[in-house]
Amino acid sequence: MSQTNSLQTAPVALITGGARRIGAEIARQLHRQGYRVLIHYRHSEQDAQALATELNQAQPDSARLLQANLTEMAAIEPLARQALTAFGRLDLLVNNASSFFPTPLADSSQAQWDELINANLRAPYFLTAALSDALSEAGGCVINLIDIHAQRALPGYPIYSIAKAGLQMMTLSLAKELAPAVRVNGVAPGPILWPEAEAALDLSQKEKVVDKTLLGRTGTAGEIAEAVGYLAGARFVTGQILAVDGGKSLYS
Repeated sequence: MSQTNSLQTAPVALITGGARRIGAEIARQLHRQGYRVLIHYRHSEQDAQALATELNQAQPDSARLLQANLTEMAAIEPLARQALTAFGRLDLLVNNASSFFPTPLADSSQAQWDELINANLRAPYFLTAALSDALSEAGGCVINLIDIHAQRALPGYPIYSIAKAGLQMMTLSLAKELAPAVRVNGVAPGPILWPEAEAALDLSQKEKVVDKTLLGRTGTAGEIAEAVGYLAGARFVTGQILAVDGGKSLYS
């Protein structure tokens, strides 16, 4: 079989929020595993283009870009259509795109609720629904990026924690709804990358996080990507959430 024909039959993965940080490492990991990748981004066009160029240099026409603001319901169906027409199939959906910021209860607003719930829960649910037929046809899978704080609320971030708890239950529910054709699993990162907002955490706060992590360090985006890569190929695993947190969730 020629390299061109082999590429045409290669599986396809859509990674939301795939331009930077953990999403970009997931795209690289899946690309190494032989997937053609659809890199979704919201604002990070330059990063998305650089990543697609990198991957296409390794394997021509193996990475394409899709732009959408997933906090807007009207963006879901067009993104699903574009994903299905890009390479003509879809085998894997990675719901990675996320919003993260503090919402102290006394100061939280409906706008903050809408942003966090829509980005972290509503978009993954309805995007999965829109792509479920194609995923069923391919015998594919869905992998949701959750958070260990879906089970143990992060102080000062109640809406974020609520949204991720919803995503965890969505993972379990849709594993039942889409079985046996589609597997649905989740990865729950612990302390991986520090928040990008300036002064989000000072040195002492970072030290406290590491001190409560059994392996004594933060993880890497690559380690999350490896977990996604494992679940993508784990054909007898569904309805499971894999904590990749260095043991932080066991700390008491």
